[in-house]
Amino acid sequence: MTDRPAAGPVPPPGCPAHAGPAEAVGDTGQGAAVPMYGPEFAADPHGTYARMRATHGPIAPVELTPGVYASLVTSYPLGLEILRDTERFAKDPRGWRAMADGSVGPDNPVAPMMMYRPNALFCDGEAHARLRGAITDSLDRVDPHALSEYVERSAETLIDAFASRGEADLITEYASVLPLLVFNQLFGARPADGPKLVETMMKLFDSGEEAAAANDELLHWISGLLADKRRRLSADVTSWLIAHPSQLTDDELMQQMILLMAAGTDPQQNLIANALRLLLSDDRFAGELSGGSMPVQDALDEVLWNDPPMANYGTRFPRYDCDVGGVRLRKGEPVLISYAAANHEASLASDRRSGNRAHLAWSAGAHRCPAERPARVIASVAIERLLDRLPDMELAVPVERLTWRTGPFARALAALPVRFPAQAVAGNEPFAASVSEPVRFDETSGVSQWNPVPSSSTPPAATSPERQPESPQAARRRLLSFLTAWWRGQ
Repeated sequence: MTDRPAAGPVPPPGCPAHAGPAEAVGDTGQGAAVPMYGPEFAADPHGTYARMRATHGPIAPVELTPGVYASLVTSYPLGLEILRDTERFAKDPRGWRAMADGSVGPDNPVAPMMMYRPNALFCDGEAHARLRGAITDSLDRVDPHALSEYVERSAETLIDAFASRGEADLITEYASVLPLLVFNQLFGARPADGPKLVETMMKLFDSGEEAAAANDELLHWISGLLADKRRRLSADVTSWLIAHPSQLTDDELMQQMILLMAAGTDPQQNLIANALRLLLSDDRFAGELSGGSMPVQDALDEVLWNDPPMANYGTRFPRYDCDVGGVRLRKGEPVLISYAAANHEASLASDRRSGNRAHLAWSAGAHRCPAERPARVIASVAIERLLDRLPDMELAVPVERLTWRTGPFARALAALPVRFPAQAVAGNEPFAASVSEPVRFDETSGVSQWNPVPSSSTPPAATSPERQPESPQAARRRLLSFLTAWWRGQ
């Protein structure tokens, strides 16, 4: 058994008062912590997991971002054991030692994914049961057939925005936007709110200079939605949460809705995009894409095994020092489950296209994802509709040239460029060009304003070598103008 001593308080990265000792932090009894950030890890995470197993066994010391340390479980049986063990392991992160002593601050890049929030994800016991019950009861009331129809209509709208160009980035123009359109419907928001919600969430996902302001905008949007629904309940998730017997407070309602949006947008985008990448690049699916829904379901299952949207998460905190998997885990030091590594173990290398869904992509135990059913509906309908509309679609670059977003938690493509024979789309002509400025939202009228700039020339064919790739920012501005015009025309 390897006894891994506690690393102790970690000074903030770059702190001049701790320049010497800080460099040695992470060199534990199991060796130096393995970095889980940067392009090298993003390019080949499974190679990193294999090296972790060879060097450290089923639990490895890792560095999530400079100065933030944790243990990563790469074993399926051990991961399942920890996820189900509520006696030794807490989900509530208020016992996180490094956060409590200030070594990790709330402004740390990984803090938003790990620090305490009063929602079902970060609570234990009765508090968790009460908040989770409100969420699961509300989601269970969603009609899967109505959900499927709305996903299909939203997919058609997004495809119309780029079908006439013969090319698209399926991240910025499809996979990242469609879940937001669906949430606008599920939450019972006004149609006019749709473009603003899309714009706000895009700023949040970019994590740029506008992210803080976008977070405030999101809180303002949710607060306004809750106020509207309290005046007039209807058949939507927001109203069902308000009317739930658990009698959630306004703050609890807001926190559960933020949790639903966070869990249902970026991970949903990654599930759709990762499955599309597999379908468009793997010869095993060639010739099957128009043969029904099974190839899509097979692709989703394989992605959930090998490249799950949340590859490393399921954070737990030991309630006391304990020995697990031959390693001494210290009280209050985070333990993450690598769903991707655990699923990929050789002992589980069976035919994963046969409907085997025993993977850990939805987590396990008391905190297993409550939205598995709607998530699969949204992803499968989104993919099937896209492949039906654009059956000759192909990747615009070799699959090995696709890049992945850096970070320890998600398995997320940075872009997914595709090309296809351009299609004429009735009524789409005014929105095929770029936009002079982003969508603006008039708080007084509650209507988004847009300012399209008509193109003065016919776009070149999709195969033209002269055409320069469109920037993600330009694609988003054009898409936002299209969506605004579509909503206003409803």
